[in-house]
Amino acid sequence: MAVSSGEADMNFSHSKLKEYICLANDSIKLKLIRNVDDITDDATTFYPEMTHQVFGETENIFGYKNLEVQLYYSAAKLTPYLCMKYSEKIDPDDCEGIKPDNVLKAIAQEMAPGYCQTVDDFVMQLSKDAAFKPYGELLRSYEVKQDGNSHRFEVYKCDVSAPGFRDYHARLQTFILWYIDAASFIDIDDNRWTFYLLYEKYRQNDCAAYASAGYMTVYNYYAYPQKLRPRISQMLVLPPFQKQGHGSRLLQVVYDDLIEQANVLDITVEDPSENFMRVRDYVDCKNCLQLPSFAPQHLGNGWSERLAREASEKLKINAKQARRIYEILRLRALKVGDDDEVKRYRLDVKNRLNKPFNRSKMYIDRLKQTLSSAEMVTIANVSETDRLEKLQTLYEETVKDYEHTINRLDNTRS
Repeated sequence: MAVSSGEADMNFSHSKLKEYICLANDSIKLKLIRNVDDITDDATTFYPEMTHQVFGETENIFGYKNLEVQLYYSAAKLTPYLCMKYSEKIDPDDCEGIKPDNVLKAIAQEMAPGYCQTVDDFVMQLSKDAAFKPYGELLRSYEVKQDGNSHRFEVYKCDVSAPGFRDYHARLQTFILWYIDAASFIDIDDNRWTFYLLYEKYRQNDCAAYASAGYMTVYNYYAYPQKLRPRISQMLVLPPFQKQGHGSRLLQVVYDDLIEQANVLDITVEDPSENFMRVRDYVDCKNCLQLPSFAPQHLGNGWSERLAREASEKLKINAKQARRIYEILRLRALKVGDDDEVKRYRLDVKNRLNKPFNRSKMYIDRLKQTLSSAEMVTIANVSETDRLEKLQTLYEETVKDYEHTINRLDNTRS
């Protein structure tokens, strides 16, 4: 079939426009710059895990070919540099007035004011990193072996009263846009926030230098009558430092600090991601293994108030999380080939998982007052089949999560 000239022009125009669509995740290059050489060193580049919080659900940028957005930070003070380059930019006059995305504006409006726009300005600001000192109180230092070398890290505790910290935090929290889904900036004017900051301490030009490596925020909720219930809100280890065990170390430092405070009732977490849940499970398991009631020989006796009480009193772990840790450690302690014990474990876990379904049963019982017997038979049969299938799926997914933590416990030597 012949194609009209108008249709051909439309198809051509659509194809032409597609050439100007770039993937934001691949176009944005981030760096933590320690010295001038890092600016041109591709090995220091890392990329966002997500960009939809800035560029929309498609995570596309329109209007450019071979787009490269450079978003660099000085390693210590996190002074930002933002610019972009491309091989070609779309001309609105050639495509019915369609304009390219304003990339720099979209990113800049999420950043603290005052980013560098030229390399020369950035290099000048970079020199100020030499005088940087971490904010707050040093809680702990530790060594990490990487590529045959030993790297020193330090964790500091800080609040909003520290001079200069507000501006630093405004720069630090911009990273969550690229790495934490549904991220939101916190109200730093609320003095109930506590910040735990992770730095690498290294030598540069024969002097001590620091590189920002990650952080955690904790909000201190009031708990009646005179207690606090700290809630972990955000935790991020910056990409150059990931997969090195810093998340679990940072969480342990926070735990140790909060457990020592007599007015802390328990420690909770706000909407934890899957990755954070795994870090939390791992650290809680390691800590609970030190408690007498969580000894492997006792776990087969079933969940008890004694387990919940000891986890709460010694580690400030709430009952829900303590039960989860008990199930992980009990699964770890199961003897291979002991079918009876495996069955008892499965039934115990399923009984807990079944509680929400019991609430659904109460709803069905209420329906009996309005539905006929025939209608109720249909609903009851479907509901029971659906319940059993969902319960089995939920159990399998739960055990799979537990096995991930067990593997890490078995493979960690520390």
